[in-house]
Formats: sequence, C-alpha cells, structure tokens
Amino acid sequence: MATEPNNWGRFGPDDQRGTLNLLTGETVLRALGSARTGQVVSLSMPIRGATSSAAPASVPHLRGRPLPQHFMSVDGADYVAGARPIGPGLQMADDALIVTHHGTTTHMDALCHMWTGDALYNGHPAARVRSYGARSCGIETVGGVVARGVLFDVPRHLGVEHLAHDFRISADLLAEIGDVRPGDVAVIRTGWPLTWARSPEEYWSGQPGLAADAGRWLAERDVAVVASDNAAIGGLNARQLSDEPLDDDLHLILLWRHGIHLVEMLWLEDLPPGARDFVFVAAPLKIEGGTGSPINPLAIL
Repeated sequence: MATEPNNWGRFGPDDQRGTLNLLTGETVLRALGSARTGQVVSLSMPIRGATSSAAPASVPHLRGRPLPQHFMSVDGADYVAGARPIGPGLQMADDALIVTHHGTTTHMDALCHMWTGDALYNGHPAARVRSYGARSCGIETVGGVVARGVLFDVPRHLGVEHLAHDFRISADLLAEIGDVRPGDVAVIRTGWPLTWARSPEEYWSGQPGLAADAGRWLAERDVAVVASDNAAIGGLNARQLSDEPLDDDLHLILLWRHGIHLVEMLWLEDLPPGARDFVFVAAPLKIEGGTGSPINPLAIL
C-alpha cells in the first residue's frame, strides 16, 4: 500500500462506500442527460428454477459453484407444502427463497468481498467478516447507483464475435475505444457469455477479462463502478482462477485499494449496436453485512 496508489482515507477515515461517494447530486443529474430515447434495457442474466431442475444448465455460471435456487410454493410437492387460498377458487403461489452465489448470476461485489492482510478497504478490520455478515463495507452501504454507463465493446472494436478465452484487455486498448470521467460506470463487454450456447465446456475453458494495467487505468480516472459480462472482471484460466500475481489481482486493485465496487456477469447482448453511453441504474438488496447481492442493472438509452 505504501507504493501503490489507493483511496484509503480519501473520503474520510470511516468511509465504507469508496468511489460511490463521487455520485453527488450534480454528477447524477449530469448522468441523466445520457438518456436520449428513453429505451430501457435489462443487463441481467435470468435466474431460472432450482439446482435440482434442468433450467440452470441453460444459464452461464462458473463450474462447481452453488447454482441460483428459486423455490416457489404452489402444491404439496414444492418447497413449502400447499398454496395459499385467497378466495373461492383462487390460490396464490409464493416465492419462498432465492439463494445465489458469486459466479452464478448477475451481482454486485461489496467492498468486504476481498482483502489481504488483516484489513478491508480503508483499513476496516478484516476480522469483522464472519459467517453472519461483515461489520464494515457490506453491500447494504451501496444504496443505489445512478450514473453514466460507458460501454467498452471490445469485441466489436476488434471485429470479432467475442474475445478468446485467454485474451486480456489492456489499458491501451480501453483508451482506443473510449474514455470515462469521474463517477462513471465502466461497462466492459467481452462477449464471452455467447459461448455458453455452443458449449458449457468452452465457457469453462477460461475467460477473457481486464489486464491489471486496465484496472489501474480505470481507477486513475475515478470510475464509480467497473462492470463486465465476465465472471471476475479480470481473466480466468481453465481452473477458473486468476493467473495474475497478488499485486495485479483486479479485485485487490479495484475493491481493496480503490474502493471501486464491481458488477459481474452482465448480459450485454441486448444493447443496440453502436450504444456508447447511457444511464446506468442498479440497486443491490439491502443485505446487512453481505459480500454481494444479485442485481438487475438497467441501461436507459
């Protein structure tokens, strides 16, 4: 930390929101000007069925992670026995539970999701992270995000359908595509979710993502959030691990050093060709002490 730029202390000694502090009223109002047509596009993967059903196999996810589980009470065979009668001939099906895991659906990482040594972002004690939740930097501190989203469509820029499994996006390549201003959400498209339809094995062969210098480039520009359609912002190998040394780990660069929240596993294929910037809206569930939350990000074009 002595030699690496960081945001510790920048927003006060007790800060738990990092660069989300840059989303002032003035910044949000300026971001709203990025909407031109009013078209709203969801950037989320679907959550389908339960682990025991065949439905989750149709949604990209990391191998071996607990799949999203969506239970609903309708009849005696469901998670909760019996539907709830609400009138003559009428019954109501209730959602009973949704369980999600990092790497299995669209989500936002909290600042307590990653640390090294004995401190979270901004020096908060890592010992406060327990199975019942983190005492500091939990996902409940986010509130909501309304910002200008800037799309870095790397495959389109390179003239390919999607990036290769071992491709790492450099800072120079990001600079070729566009730029960001303080408080923006940098939205990185790799196109990698498209491989799932061909073969889950291909999807699991690795993942393209940001190189370390690209993460530092975005941090230098004071983005509020970094979001991507891959599962880890940085790249992954066939073991679904990062190959970068610890100092170059994207989660440590962005979450831990700079207090930049991450959004992973977006679905960006419904954005119209040529989309460059838009209003980005996202709100995680208010899970106290949570290391993350599923979200349904919206692009308002």
